[in-house]
Amino acid sequence: MGRPPGFPFNLNSAVDALLKKEFDLHRAKNTKHPLMETYGIDAVPFQHEKINEWRDTFKGVQFYHRQTNFFVFGAVDDVWINSAGELHVVDYKATSKNEEVNLDAEWQNAYKRQVEIYQWLLTQNGFKVSKIGYFVYANGRRDAEAFDGKLEFDVKIIPHASDGKNEWVEKTLYNIKNCLLSDEIPESGKECDYCSYRNSAQEIMQTHKNHIRENEKRDTLF
Repeated sequence: MGRPPGFPFNLNSAVDALLKKEFDLHRAKNTKHPLMETYGIDAVPFQHEKINEWRDTFKGVQFYHRQTNFFVFGAVDDVWINSAGELHVVDYKATSKNEEVNLDAEWQNAYKRQVEIYQWLLTQNGFKVSKIGYFVYANGRRDAEAFDGKLEFDVKIIPHASDGKNEWVEKTLYNIKNCLLSDEIPESGKECDYCSYRNSAQEIMQTHKNHIRENEKRDTLF
């Protein structure tokens, strides 16, 4: 059986596209976005000939890790540069909830790892990268009197500080290679949706086979 497809998240993609256009206006002028001014961020959108390639889902920031023979890549949402010449990885997020958005939930650790992998990739490409990454978080407001064909968002910037080295990335690459070369199948992850799907599919197939055997036994007896 094939892997179940992921959710399309079309509204989130639309927010991403519009934010990129908005920050690109300031990238062209080498000016700060008003949100940067609001949050006192010493940076402007980074101008680089590969910025569109880095943001392309099928290209991204690329690096060949010779030790594992892995080709690692990831598409960033944006990159900013500060006055010290350091790059800040920026990720756009969109949601709609009544409470204030933050990065405190355990499942949001995946967001943080995502940014840290991008930091590692840019570092491997020879860039000076800040340990501070930023999330531009758009929260769709639910308190409007009516929809009126439009959504309004509160947008905030949330910083995330890594150790700046992100050594866990390379360790994980070695772990992945060891897993792929091992003759033993790893245990299913308790919180892995795909693992649960495969386990359930296997149970259903086994039940189906048992029913077939029982029917064959009955046919033999009669």
